[in-house]
Amino acid sequence: MNIGEIARRAGVSRSTVSYVLSGKRAVSETTRLRIQTVIDELGYRPNASARALKEGRTRTLGLVIPPASQRLTDMQLGFVASVVEAAARHDLDVLLSPSGGDHDRSFERIVTGRRVDGVVVMEIRLTDDRVSRLATAGLPFVTIGRTAEPHGMSWIDIDYAALISRCVHHLADLGHRQVALVNRSAELVAAGYGPSHRALAGFRAAVDERGLTGVDVCCGDDTASGEACLERLLTTHPEVTAVATINEAALPGMQRALSGAGLSVPGDFSVTGVAARHWAEDFHPPLTAADVPTRQMGAEAVALLLELIATPAATPRHRLYAPPISLRASTGPARPR
Repeated sequence: MNIGEIARRAGVSRSTVSYVLSGKRAVSETTRLRIQTVIDELGYRPNASARALKEGRTRTLGLVIPPASQRLTDMQLGFVASVVEAAARHDLDVLLSPSGGDHDRSFERIVTGRRVDGVVVMEIRLTDDRVSRLATAGLPFVTIGRTAEPHGMSWIDIDYAALISRCVHHLADLGHRQVALVNRSAELVAAGYGPSHRALAGFRAAVDERGLTGVDVCCGDDTASGEACLERLLTTHPEVTAVATINEAALPGMQRALSGAGLSVPGDFSVTGVAARHWAEDFHPPLTAADVPTRQMGAEAVALLLELIATPAATPRHRLYAPPISLRASTGPARPR
């Protein structure tokens, strides 16, 4: 059933039916009632576009993702999927917009074009121009991640400092005295990527607290980088018996490097960290890790954004996730090397 059929049965033009549905122009009460009677008889429900027109909204959310030239990690893809799924449950569409470098024009169109009712922004830096731009523009937004000074904004984040600290304490409890942190890429660290800096802070604090020897290294987000990174680590720091990591995309390469060096996990070397459940369960043996609840976090980010859209003056809210460490099979007692 469509507007044309309603117009034919009510004896009016399609535009008149549109005016009644959208409320954009006045229609006589007699005509409005006649059209409404036909609508009720047919059980017609306006589609999302018609409702959006009436509400003065686009019924579309923006999701700002890393540049399209960069392959998204499994965790990043999990956040994208969870935001899209949560929006669909509210009958909303999602417009993806890459940001960074040549893609800044896409982000600016999101901000100035009023093509969306609000925005979720991923991969937040400690100082993030995108956050400042959205705040200035007055467009409702929620971030997955947080800046160094997140006051006055709504955000969802993982407590990387606390989780990596827990990983280090777990390794220390197993007798490991020389441990390493495999971080994200040097480029991300230099750019002020929040999780990398917070993970490093948590690692150093826990190492100092337990009197351990700690080494931190950066690593690209792919298998080849993970393999090369761990090979270098084993060569330059042969005393290291365990690593903690937030770089899930490098895990397959790290596993390959350990195997190539003839080291068994966890008999000779322990591995732990923060990762999406998929990566943790695919590691051999399964990875002891804090499992990131991407589905829950994406849904909560959308819920917070819808609150801001409905009530722009609402008090900003946030949620810092610190999931427990799931003890699997990749960590064990330290063995002298």
